[in-house]
Amino acid sequence: MTSNSLRLLTYNLNGIRSALSKGLTDYLRAQNYDILCFQEVKATHDVVDLKPLEDLGYCYHWHSAEKKGYSGVATFSKEKPDRVVQGCGISAYDCEGRILRTDFGNLTLLNCYFPSGTTGEARQSVKMQFLDDFFEYVQALRRERPNLIVVGDYNIAHTEKDIHDPVRNRHTTGFLPEERAWMTKWFEAGFVDTFRHQNPDAVEYSWWSYRAGARTNNKGWRIDYISVTDTLKDRIRAAGHHREAVHSDHGPVWAEIDGSIG
Repeated sequence: MTSNSLRLLTYNLNGIRSALSKGLTDYLRAQNYDILCFQEVKATHDVVDLKPLEDLGYCYHWHSAEKKGYSGVATFSKEKPDRVVQGCGISAYDCEGRILRTDFGNLTLLNCYFPSGTTGEARQSVKMQFLDDFFEYVQALRRERPNLIVVGDYNIAHTEKDIHDPVRNRHTTGFLPEERAWMTKWFEAGFVDTFRHQNPDAVEYSWWSYRAGARTNNKGWRIDYISVTDTLKDRIRAAGHHREAVHSDHGPVWAEIDGSIG
């Protein structure tokens, strides 16, 4: 972490080995982030050549799914965390590698991959239960660790600004009224959407379907977020997306936060 600011990236890689083969290391070398939070790594650390990232100065911590080639999150940082916790203590989610906590001084970072409801009603039910359980988990954690950053693939577009076709998608998982209501509750409960805080009227996306040239035509969804507790609101310096980085069907989301909090 630099003395002036914390530069943070969250990026659903849709397979870390695939992303590395598409030039991820070169992109990261040019950006110089302090912390990298990857979701959907789809591998255990022992089967990935991580030397290129270690050569950039990163140490890493991993929370893999029990199922091979599925889900999983990994956090890379230039400063070694004080504490690392895999999961949230709920086995149904922890076996899928969805939450990785790292503490840096008085700052706690949660790297998260929220479930998707795209495979049908059963998984949509899991997603809604996860949202309720995750909310309670974070509210409890805040009492112990008030300075939280919660990043990752939330798999929800919050408002009509966050999706290219809100009318056609109003009954689609990821933009359902109950999911959007949860996001509203989340932000009303003391969290700040760093991108929207810095860019209140911008229309930018973080995920595009592979179908029908969606990315070329920028027909996307903003489903990846960097949220911070309102205790950190005044420390947000900048936030945005790097649409030009093409290593996944997602794009990187970044924020810069006053680094004196560490």
